Amino acid sequence: MTDAADLRRRTADLLAAHPPATTERLEFLRARFDAGLAWVHFPEGLGGLDAPRSLQAVVDAELEAAGAPGNDPGRIGIGLGMAAPTILRFGTDEQKQRLLRPLWTGEEVWCQLFSEPGAGSDLAALATRAVRQSSGDWIVDGQKVWTSSAHLARWAILIARTDPGLPKHRGISYFVCDMTDPGVEVRPLRQITGEAEFNEVFLTGVRIPDTQRLGEVGEGWKVAQTTLMNERVAIGGARIPREGGMIGVAAADWRARPGLRTHDLHQRLLKLWVEAEVARLTGERLRQQLTKGQPGPEGSGMKLAFARLAQEISGWEVEFLAEDGLTYDDWTMRRPDGVDFTGREAGYRYLRAKGNSIEGGTSEVLLNIVAERVLGLPPEPRTDKDVAWKDLPR
Repeated sequence: MTDAADLRRRTADLLAAHPPATTERLEFLRARFDAGLAWVHFPEGLGGLDAPRSLQAVVDAELEAAGAPGNDPGRIGIGLGMAAPTILRFGTDEQKQRLLRPLWTGEEVWCQLFSEPGAGSDLAALATRAVRQSSGDWIVDGQKVWTSSAHLARWAILIARTDPGLPKHRGISYFVCDMTDPGVEVRPLRQITGEAEFNEVFLTGVRIPDTQRLGEVGEGWKVAQTTLMNERVAIGGARIPREGGMIGVAAADWRARPGLRTHDLHQRLLKLWVEAEVARLTGERLRQQLTKGQPGPEGSGMKLAFARLAQEISGWEVEFLAEDGLTYDDWTMRRPDGVDFTGREAGYRYLRAKGNSIEGGTSEVLLNIVAERVLGLPPEPRTDKDVAWKDLPR
């Protein structure tokens, strides 16, 4: 049984064989993966040691103290938080061996081809079609939207309709899509921030080998649920220190500018600070639950809390900073590698936080999930549940 002492020994061996000061970054990351210290709860040979998930913090602390390079999770978060757990659960041995190592080291960036112009909140209504050929390959045609990092991605996790004669949740299959295929076109979607971290993706005659299917044909919705539950944990349940994240920035502004303080702003900041701390501690409990298995619907509650707090804290900050809160560094159209909620100015945080209640599942949909699957309330009527997708009005 791998314990903390064993992990410290393995980490020391890694550092001795690959000193961070003299080892090229990618070489170190590959060696860390091969040593089972990437995500210790994964199986041996796939970046882990079959150890308890909670022990990852032991490895991370030792490597941070030694100045070891990280894998830039902000840039490859979709691969780490969504694609990897799905591949681990539903992928073949060959898929796991091929995909997980370059995913973790950041050599191959991933994106998520789920939402569509007519299937955002109602994701199961998606219309992108995958038609099987006599060769066994699939030809995919359709459009996806709000795709973060598509302009950087080598691979995508994709859900497409493979049987329109079945009800919408049952005729879907799940694929790994090669973003370098000539039928894949990525167009930027400029956001309110002026940037385009989101994209729309057009798929025209994209050929996907059947060896790049995850799960059984027609069971893509089941596979997608694993992705979505992990996505919400990844967005709302990130580990941060006390008074970290956006509430830390707001508190620092308060301490640095006593001349702008008012009683009302003080009371509101205290309320937000307490709510942020409650959310942080709830996230710690959720991560402890994850050591027992796959995430459940509780992650939807964390994502809800994250979206609401990000918007309220950024709104408070803009109001507190008065005219300085309205400044913005650069409206130039850019296609960034990721989102920076703490390293930019207040105006950016305020504008970017507006997307938090949409991405990763709208707040309205997540409220339904919490109501039905956590609180056990009666579900909303769904008259289209047993109707073939091709017969649904559009």
